[in-house]
Amino acid sequence: MPLVHISLREGKPPAYRRAIADGVYEAMLATINVPAGDRFQAITEHPADGLIYDPGDLGVRRTEDVVFIQVTLNHGRSLEMKKAFFARIAENLAKNPGLRKEDVLVNLVEVPKENWSFGNGIAQYAG
Repeated sequence: MPLVHISLREGKPPAYRRAIADGVYEAMLATINVPAGDRFQAITEHPADGLIYDPGDLGVRRTEDVVFIQVTLNHGRSLEMKKAFFARIAENLAKNPGLRKEDVLVNLVEVPKENWSFGNGIAQYAG
């Protein structure tokens, strides 16, 4: 059960935000073995001074349309899967809503399965 946090500058229309969420979800299904229906996403908008980033770190030219995507998920995906995931997100978001690939920053946070509770105060995957 990945938990996705999407951060972007405020002022984008609902369809734009939904396209980002949909593009990330499709990439999870296609590349990192997330089952259909396993969708938990939060989108946070920030004022211009609330989204701080280096516009040229690592030679990547970012604009004010930069989007931060952080995905918390269980340990276990291979390096190849992660690379495919990053590429698929960038491709999806370039198609819709038209983000530049340079403006898509993705971070994975891997945790053990027992670090989740899916409701009712129960650690469903704890041994």
